[in-house]
Amino acid sequence: MTNLVRFNPFDISAFDNRLEELMRDFVRPLRHEMLGKPQVTLDISENDKAYTVRAEMPGVNKEDINVTINGNQVAISAEVKKEKEEKEGEKLLRSERYYGSMYRSFTLAQDVDETESQAKYADGVLTLTLPKKAVTAAKKLAIK
Repeated sequence: MTNLVRFNPFDISAFDNRLEELMRDFVRPLRHEMLGKPQVTLDISENDKAYTVRAEMPGVNKEDINVTINGNQVAISAEVKKEKEEKEGEKLLRSERYYGSMYRSFTLAQDVDETESQAKYADGVLTLTLPKKAVTAAKKLAIK
């Protein structure tokens, strides 16, 4: 047997909880943490021979990007550095850009041949070509 509950639009207890949550978020002062860290967003595609990963990493110098491959696990990290820019007679009133580190890791369905892997970075997009390792057939052992 199901318990059906009739919605009562005049039930203040349910409304008070929702209103309290809404007001708590509304009156919370704007802080830098609310803007969030930059994230590495990915597009991953595959064909029979390789995976292709496109990672958006705007504002990063290619020298500050690190890619590690361990079997079928891939990790991308980068350091976003603030470059100091001062103009005479001008002062910075507000800066909402984040400066710090980015990190993203993921697991692929098949091991990657790290010796043949390639990475290119252009226009804020890191493109990885990750060839799949040849799958070896399971070897059957003869029992003596």
